Amino acid sequence: MTVADPLEIDLTGFAGVVVSPGVPLNKHPIAAKARDAGVPIIGDIELFAQARAELPPHKVVGITGTNGKSTTTALIHHIIETAGIPARLGGNIGLPILGQDPLPEGGVYVLELSSYQIDLTFGLDCDVAVLLNITPDHLDRYAGFEAYAASKARLFEMQSKGHAAVMGIADAPSAEIARQVAVSGRSEDLHKIAPGVCMDQSRWPALQGPHNAQNALAAIAACEALGIDKEAIDKGLETFPGLPHRMERVATKRGVLFVNDSKATNADSTTPALSAYPRVHWILGGLAKTDSLEACRPGFGHIVKAYTIGDAGELFASLLEGEMPVERSGTLEAAVKSAAANAQPGDTVLLSPACASFDQFKDYEARGQAFRDAVEALG
Repeated sequence: MTVADPLEIDLTGFAGVVVSPGVPLNKHPIAAKARDAGVPIIGDIELFAQARAELPPHKVVGITGTNGKSTTTALIHHIIETAGIPARLGGNIGLPILGQDPLPEGGVYVLELSSYQIDLTFGLDCDVAVLLNITPDHLDRYAGFEAYAASKARLFEMQSKGHAAVMGIADAPSAEIARQVAVSGRSEDLHKIAPGVCMDQSRWPALQGPHNAQNALAAIAACEALGIDKEAIDKGLETFPGLPHRMERVATKRGVLFVNDSKATNADSTTPALSAYPRVHWILGGLAKTDSLEACRPGFGHIVKAYTIGDAGELFASLLEGEMPVERSGTLEAAVKSAAANAQPGDTVLLSPACASFDQFKDYEARGQAFRDAVEALG
């Protein structure tokens, strides 16, 4: 094996430059160098797509969207396995797909796909492609919001006619992509998930809140497109354990429920959690992505008190004062102690930060674990 700096060598004649999705192509010099050499920049998902012809016959489900894609991906994978079908979970969740053993014939690869991964993929023809929603995020990597939405749309542009397209249409950009799929001659492939559908979620303990109703509807449509029967789908929904740090029920102490939603790193992803519980003691803050919490307003009526932490603590406290009681807690440990002391039986203490974690923690998982530890320390 020869190791060399791709920015120093002549790239002419190479089949491609494989980069991590974390490499910002709008800023990194490798993008211009590869373009000048006429060499495509690809990622691991494109390598998987190119290898599919050599794998035993299988299907691929690809899931994208700004919020909810990890839960929906894991839910689809769980339902498929509940139905007795071999499946692999990969992409932007779990182990890289290239690091896993190939499935036997009839298996299903379930891939969570970020916009960054789609940007590096050109030949992934998903048997079922899912778009949950599009809201502003990652705009430091794109020329604007329209470019970010166009990245998501490419998942469907790579599909063959006859392959299922499951699309949430609650926001205008997603609804427009659904329209584009329909007018391209694929209206029969389209399964639209409309907002506000009322469902009985009482039998799905890990799928509470209106956002999880939408996630469940998308998963149901995807699994139906794979030919999975209703009984297996129902059983999968009922037995789905949920994902760590995503509205994770940590404990119930003295009648108070403690919920870890550390994965909610922007205001849009916090809103559903606020709406899922009737009386909430809300712990929020960290490294803010924006200086607004307006996206959370639909859940304000559920909040008993807010407890702000981290770098954004002062900003968020000033935004919320006048809307609800606010305490400047500073640290997560202090916020948990105070919220637990104030909460009444039937209340929920919710960590849903609406922020990145990098001011006080190495990542959202470390923040979620710190919340668990603080709850356990309450005794």
